[in-house]
Amino acid sequence: MLRRHSLLFSFVVLLLLAVAGLLLGSVHLAPADVLTALFDTAEADPSTAFIVWQSRLPQVCTALLSGAALAVSGLLMQTLFANPLADPGILGVNSGAALGVALVMLLMGGSAEAGGFVLSGYLLTILAALAGACAVTLLLLACSALLRGKLMLLITGVMVSYVVSSAISLLNFYATEQGVQSYIIWGMGNFGGVNLERLPAYALTIFAGLTGTMLLCKPLNALLLGDNYAGNLGVRVRRMRFWVLLLASWLTAAVTALCGPIAFVGLAVPHAARLLISTSDHRRLLPLTALWGANTALLCLLITYLPGERGVLPINALTPVIGVPVVMYILLKGRKGA
Repeated sequence: MLRRHSLLFSFVVLLLLAVAGLLLGSVHLAPADVLTALFDTAEADPSTAFIVWQSRLPQVCTALLSGAALAVSGLLMQTLFANPLADPGILGVNSGAALGVALVMLLMGGSAEAGGFVLSGYLLTILAALAGACAVTLLLLACSALLRGKLMLLITGVMVSYVVSSAISLLNFYATEQGVQSYIIWGMGNFGGVNLERLPAYALTIFAGLTGTMLLCKPLNALLLGDNYAGNLGVRVRRMRFWVLLLASWLTAAVTALCGPIAFVGLAVPHAARLLISTSDHRRLLPLTALWGANTALLCLLITYLPGERGVLPINALTPVIGVPVVMYILLKGRKGA
């Protein structure tokens, strides 16, 4: 029964978590005050309305969009490489974004001048992360056109990650204490970086990537049979690989630039979705993966508020708690099947 109504069940869970995200937070607000702030702003207390509209609502929407994007990106990687342990960071897109942020925070001191304009703060961080992620994406897309096998592409992505990590380590070694601290905080992940003004553009970016992915359900199913079978079914494997890489990188880069390199969601959620419906058909698996990616991110957002007045937990301190058990389950299941 649960498998038959899995989408409805997942959507109900999503609504409950979203409502909880609006009602709960590091600052205690009465549910009636939150509802008044949402639906009757003129009668609401100004401070309550500010917290709801400028903090809680954007964070809930950002978590929902980011979780869906990372989970779908992870599913694309696992399908493309036929590897259950593939995730959005396997090709180095996260590392490229991290290198861009490291350059501005650790090398340039958090500010840059271009054409007489001085950029600094959060805007510069976003632009640097996007530039780094796009640079790695372009490199991978060029490699996908030159390399025949997906294994070689996978190895190239891993090597890019190693090189980028080495560069970041050198930047950390020579950086100031304040720069290192800022970079570490960014790397912990945060759903609070998208305010209400930036939210429409962010939502449009994520929806564009998810829509493009949904249009590829049929060829993605063909890829499950292997490249040769997919080619015999009329799928242009190289072109398909290009689009999968582009969409996965698009979704990952958007989330990483605005929320930091959030780990394990893209790795764990696709497997949880497969277990829930026991199928690899992307027509059902993709929407379910997106829903449970959103649910996972919303759950992590709620847990970050547990310290209350003592502070807010970083997202990347929580996602391994979900991801590691899933990885261990996959490894143990594979050992039993061997």
